[in-house]
Amino acid sequence: MAAEGTGHHGPMEQFEIKKIIDLDLLGHDISFTNSSLMMVLAFAVIVGYMLFAMRGRALVPTRIQSTAEVVYEYIAGMVKENIGEEGMKFFPWVFTIFIFILVLNIFGLIPGNFAVTSHIIVTFALAAMVWLVATFVGFWKHGVSYLKLFAPSGVPLWLMPIIIPIELTSYLIRPISHSVRLFANIMAGHTMLEVFAGFAVLLPWWGKIAPTGFMVAFTGLELLVAFLQAFIFTVLTCIYLNDAVNMHH
Repeated sequence: MAAEGTGHHGPMEQFEIKKIIDLDLLGHDISFTNSSLMMVLAFAVIVGYMLFAMRGRALVPTRIQSTAEVVYEYIAGMVKENIGEEGMKFFPWVFTIFIFILVLNIFGLIPGNFAVTSHIIVTFALAAMVWLVATFVGFWKHGVSYLKLFAPSGVPLWLMPIIIPIELTSYLIRPISHSVRLFANIMAGHTMLEVFAGFAVLLPWWGKIAPTGFMVAFTGLELLVAFLQAFIFTVLTCIYLNDAVNMHH
């Protein structure tokens, strides 16, 4: 309450999940929160943008249609390059993952908005979904032979007791490494912006120039990071799917 009275907010307060609509299901808290709101808004913006961009499919594309087509072709090329033609059946799913994370990352940069991807539970849920789908596809396509992924060909038999546990462990921790990379980068960037925003507010007018200039430059960098983190998450998704589809090691 003291913080509210002084108007001072710490840099970590921006990551607080707040209830908007209190909901309970059989004793479980399923409240609609600021995080839920951002995800719903991101979904609405993505669907609205794609429908609006593709509504006419003009022979000479408009700027909006061109941007949608560039993103579409970019992700399609990524899928083909990493998985091959057979991987195009996963293209709608991979495309959705990329655009959803990208929009959430950008939304989080708007002052007053909640940065959904700065929470490990969200990024872990996305990474766990990718891991489960890739594992299911691997066993569905190759059966028990998918276990050969953990025993690379060409490795001497006497090394197998060492290699197999290492390969198995690296496979099992994929959801953790996949999720932490996104969460840590977004959280660190937002914390830095909040810290320098605090400096700009507290300092006298002549002292605001440096932190304000840094904030503008750092916001530009964070826009690049927003794209790069969505890109990296999607590339790793394609790599994991490639292991499942083609079992290349």
